[in-house]
Amino acid sequence: MSTIPHLAIVAVSPPVDYKGGVVAGQRGGKTKILLVDDQYLVRQGVRQLLEQEADFAVVGEADNGLDAVRLARELNPDIIIMEARLSKLSAVEAIKQLKAEHPQVAVLILTNFDDEESVVGHLGAGADGYLLKSARSEELAQAIRFVLAGEFVAHRAVARKLYKWATRRPLVVSAMEHLTPREFEVLKLAAKGMSNRDIAEELGVALRTVKSHLESIFAKMGVRSRIEAVLEALKRNWFSIEEQEED
Repeated sequence: MSTIPHLAIVAVSPPVDYKGGVVAGQRGGKTKILLVDDQYLVRQGVRQLLEQEADFAVVGEADNGLDAVRLARELNPDIIIMEARLSKLSAVEAIKQLKAEHPQVAVLILTNFDDEESVVGHLGAGADGYLLKSARSEELAQAIRFVLAGEFVAHRAVARKLYKWATRRPLVVSAMEHLTPREFEVLKLAAKGMSNRDIAEELGVALRTVKSHLESIFAKMGVRSRIEAVLEALKRNWFSIEEQEED
């Protein structure tokens, strides 16, 4: 997997070609992007950066949460890049509405706010990634492709705040929670961003075996996705973000 210096990436579904294949191969055209930010100059700057990418098309802009929801209905974007602080309808509420109406649409937060309340609130509402505006243009473009490929993407500073938040949450232990050594190995590899196929090759097992392990992991941990499983593992100190970055 390609590395991006300032981003932490956790796969939540098998990745595909990050250089646009997810769009050209599965969506039949360019990635349709809706920009949501209360500052006109910010929207124009992001638009100019993204339209330099051959596989991106900015199809609309909104400067508040209500218009974001309305335009999503009209334009059917593939991904919405959204500021964390919006008027008329908060970004958190906008995300909830968008995910309820368009569960297939990805939402990527792009903001200057990295406080814990903002990070946890927006990701809890269903955002698929959380970037800071200090990100470089190539990092934003790559993050969009990662999110469209079914991965959770966050600035490393944001990921660390998630880790600290997770470790403070009450720890609920059940008798069914304990993973086998192989399941734990699968979870650690998934946390490093490896796809099911990559994990199967790494461990020398069949793809269906990896899928079976993941299903068992989710059931034992009481979660529904890789990102939830990884956050729970971080909370339990089974491994750390630093440990995952070493490789």
